[in-house]
Amino acid sequence: MTPDLFLISFILGLVEGLTEFLPISSTGHLIIAGSLLGYNDESSITFEIVIQLGAILAVCWEFRQRIWTVCTTLFSARPSQKLALNLIIALLPAIVLGVLLHSFLESHLFKPIPVACALIVGAFIILLAERRYKKNPATIRIQSIDEIGWKDALKVGLAQTLAMIPGTSRSGATIIGGMFFGFSRVAATEFSFFLAIPTMFAATVYSLYKDSHLLSSGDLTSFLSVGFVTAFVSAFFCVRWLLRYISRHDFVPFAWYRLAFGLFILVTSGTGVIRW
Repeated sequence: MTPDLFLISFILGLVEGLTEFLPISSTGHLIIAGSLLGYNDESSITFEIVIQLGAILAVCWEFRQRIWTVCTTLFSARPSQKLALNLIIALLPAIVLGVLLHSFLESHLFKPIPVACALIVGAFIILLAERRYKKNPATIRIQSIDEIGWKDALKVGLAQTLAMIPGTSRSGATIIGGMFFGFSRVAATEFSFFLAIPTMFAATVYSLYKDSHLLSSGDLTSFLSVGFVTAFVSAFFCVRWLLRYISRHDFVPFAWYRLAFGLFILVTSGTGVIRW
């Protein structure tokens, strides 16, 4: 592995791990980082999706006890069956639309300017959701993921499809969508984490099946030795931090970050300071 490829893999793995589960769009940040690093050819999109495996496993490790309980009691315990069914229902919209729109979105929207626009729009949606959440606490009817019904899961699944637009954020769409649908901040975040596992596994498998020919042996070596490990470690600490954070704080700071970052991209692009 060349030093340049090593550094690119490390940076992209770090970006993926730190942004995947925050409502600021990991895909959007990877596109921006890839553009700055000069790693924005056709294979980069597939590589970026593949390194999500590290972040997925970080969530699996953090929730390993609950996942083990669900797997071992799936045929005997109603709560486990309910959670599994809700995850399947929430996953279906993304699978259907992902297969239909995958190529179109990659060719038209996986660019810095569309990412910037999505970041800005998402910022205002987060601010609106938090304002509504604080002004109308009576609308919060779901305090834990065990209280989620199949209709609630479907609504979150439909919200997740918005995350196919880079810059939107999968976690942002599911968490903020859940809050709009009456979830507590904690319940929305935990369900988003659990939904990330099958969603990201499915996206990775589909991308590998469809575009594996775009990855050279150097890319694969880089993914396995650097990108994967970096994404896992950084995501692990990020998930633990976020779970502590939401117990006392809201998502408003992330909205202001999205707004500032999106405007920065648009201004620097418009003035020619940075050629994204």
